[in-house]
Amino acid sequence: MLLTEKEIQEVLAGLQKKLTEKQQAERAEQEKKMKDLGEKNKVAGKKFLDENRGKKGVKTNPSGLQYQVIKEGTGKIPKETDRVTVNYKGSLIDGTEFDSSYKRGKPATFPVNGVIKGWTEALQLMKEGSKWQLAIPPQLAYGESGTPGGPIGPNATLIFEVELISIAP
Repeated sequence: MLLTEKEIQEVLAGLQKKLTEKQQAERAEQEKKMKDLGEKNKVAGKKFLDENRGKKGVKTNPSGLQYQVIKEGTGKIPKETDRVTVNYKGSLIDGTEFDSSYKRGKPATFPVNGVIKGWTEALQLMKEGSKWQLAIPPQLAYGESGTPGGPIGPNATLIFEVELISIAP
């Protein structure tokens, strides 16, 4: 039995409708998972920052950025328009390391204003030669989106160890 052109079109339209509905349901499920993860990360991050705030030597800026000076440098302080060379390692609050210039075996160079807000703020407080530990709340990091498909989830609080090696205009 052969289908008429009209019947073929009806079958295809029905299949397309079911496929679209399935994709929409999967997208809604994924969005719900990300929203739930974002809420979980927000609560865990707030708890971490609240506890970290009370630790000896930790300073908290009005923005929410927290930092602890591991080693105070003696050099100049970069401006927002400068380029800096740094060694760093980044991790989630559970200790999962997601990036490290140390592991790559060479420092990274970038514009002070070309990174996440928490880094831009911290770098403009650091003296050349300093090494700091940063605790960066989500609004100064990757926010509600995290790094899609990457290791940083929505509303993740991030921990960085940053060593400011040099500054260039």
